[in-house]
Amino acid sequence: MSVLSRRVLITGASATGVMLGLAGCASTPTRLTGVDPAYRRADVQYATQEPRGTIVVDPLHHYLYYVEGGGQARRYGIAVGGEGFGWSGVAMVHSKQEWPDWYPTKETLERHPELTAGLKELPGGQGMPGGPDSPLGARALYLWQGNKDTLYRIHGTNEPWKIGSNVSSGCIRMYNEDVIDLYDRVGIRTKVVVLASNAGS
Repeated sequence: MSVLSRRVLITGASATGVMLGLAGCASTPTRLTGVDPAYRRADVQYATQEPRGTIVVDPLHHYLYYVEGGGQARRYGIAVGGEGFGWSGVAMVHSKQEWPDWYPTKETLERHPELTAGLKELPGGQGMPGGPDSPLGARALYLWQGNKDTLYRIHGTNEPWKIGSNVSSGCIRMYNEDVIDLYDRVGIRTKVVVLASNAGS
């Protein structure tokens, strides 16, 4: 399996438009309504050589699998970057956060200066406190390779209607209800395999 080919910024979106950042949300999730049934959480048959407890991301088909073993997996619908996802390879869950704060990058603020008005001084710098309007949703899993942060995250979203699509550029978005379910199953150092996407070919 190849290593991650490149690092990119995290993608999220607020009610005012598309934003990028590194963390995100707080409060209780709302029930899903008007969601494409194809992307609802389900226990499915899944053939893989990966061991139980591995996360497998299939960006081309907009699914994330949590391998249960015995040919079974829990499948979740996801949204990925606008290019169908920018890398493939193997990483691990380095850390986990519940309703984390969101910190926009300098490049994000240059492209969307209107976001500055909604930011506050937080322990990590200028950002948005965890809350239902934050881009990264209810939970975030931070993916590293060895001792290096990939800058990719598996996280929730405040735009659930975009699950099942390629949105802007960035990370792996899940329904808040689903990322909470995954978060509770996953431990630190969990293996994450991102399959290659042929979306650009």
